[in-house]
Amino acid sequence: MKSRLVEESILFVSVLKWLVLATLTGLAVGLATTGFLFLLALTIKIAGRFPYTHLLLPVAFFLSALIVKYLAPEAEGHGTEKVIEAVHRRAGRIAPLVVPVKLVATIVTLAVGGSAGKEGPCAQIGAGLSSLMADLFRFDDSARRKLVICGISAGFASVFGTPVAGALFGVEVLFIGGILYDVLLPSFIAGITAYHVSASLGIEYFRHPITVMPVFNEMVLLQAIIAGIFFGICSAILIEILDLGKSLFSRLHIWPPLKGVVGGVVLVLLSLVSSKEYFGLGLESIESCLKGGSPGWYPFLWKSVFTSVTLNSGGSGGIVTPIFFVGATSGAFYAQVLGLDIPTFAAIGLVSLLAGAANTPIAASIMAIELFGPTIAPYASVACVLSFLMTGHRSVYPSQVLRVAKSASIDVHLGEEIQDAHAEYSPRESALIAFAERFFKAIGRWWRAKQ
Repeated sequence: MKSRLVEESILFVSVLKWLVLATLTGLAVGLATTGFLFLLALTIKIAGRFPYTHLLLPVAFFLSALIVKYLAPEAEGHGTEKVIEAVHRRAGRIAPLVVPVKLVATIVTLAVGGSAGKEGPCAQIGAGLSSLMADLFRFDDSARRKLVICGISAGFASVFGTPVAGALFGVEVLFIGGILYDVLLPSFIAGITAYHVSASLGIEYFRHPITVMPVFNEMVLLQAIIAGIFFGICSAILIEILDLGKSLFSRLHIWPPLKGVVGGVVLVLLSLVSSKEYFGLGLESIESCLKGGSPGWYPFLWKSVFTSVTLNSGGSGGIVTPIFFVGATSGAFYAQVLGLDIPTFAAIGLVSLLAGAANTPIAASIMAIELFGPTIAPYASVACVLSFLMTGHRSVYPSQVLRVAKSASIDVHLGEEIQDAHAEYSPRESALIAFAERFFKAIGRWWRAKQ
């Protein structure tokens, strides 16, 4: 009996300690994220008064790459990936200079139309501030890593206004197929605190409740299943386009800031043959799809290309907002082709692309409820899990560590970062792959004939 009381006393003190630490982390991250979001909105508003600000993209990418290279190389690319890398390789140690450098580089990139998101800097704000707190408290590597994960959750929750999904994202995004249960409680506290701090200071969050839903039956379930498969393929295409951009720009053996100039020029030229709607965050296009707009089949491909060029040439920012764009537009296209409700499948596509591209099906399913209401939950959860599986062993975050194989028929080395994991197939599975290729080619021929 005495030993049990001792155990419970130790657990109580531990819980109390992390409640305090998580609350402090949420307060700090919520305040810092709010400041960043207000500053970003102001600069975008000022830049929006001028009609041709996108012509400054080469200059913006040059400046972004320049300050990142010489002040904080850890701030390169989209911030969440660098935070995941820091947790796995350096126990969450992040240089304090990363936070201001990432903020400036992201504002410069997004203000003139770079195709990126705003969650990456917020994740780095959270991770950077919590790493600094760990230094002040002289935490060991285990406690530091735990506190940094709380910072990630707080940053994600405060930028999108999804406290529960934000908390789950922080503990789910580090490992593919694994959740860090020991960090779950402080992550929830940090995420909820950061969200309420930002909301109380005036940050307005997007909400679009889906209230009219069909009765859940076999046909609706089949539509959700097919949608999940389709969104998984779309997320795989997005990742491949991002990887292709990384490969192409890595072959340019020139001074990194000059790569930014090249990338900016490429985007300006691409806008001449596509559209200016692929610049910036793309929130207007996302909202249009959620209101029933029909964007066609190509916007999600163009946005993937614009984002790949932005992040791989020298621009700075996050990846989740472009993922939302790709998901909403591909979902609207899917609904348009099959004659389904466009807002419903645009919403399902938005969260399903996050589930597949980031390998976070649980966080994405909860996000669907927080953004679109509980009625969408059965459909979104099915599509999110299928998208996660269909994306395969790839990710927009190459530093994610693989905990489980997505199929027993695929042999992958567990415990490796996803960028180093190579899938192997038996002869039987190779025959199945060949059949699938023939099947999708037949679908493509049918679609072209229909057009």
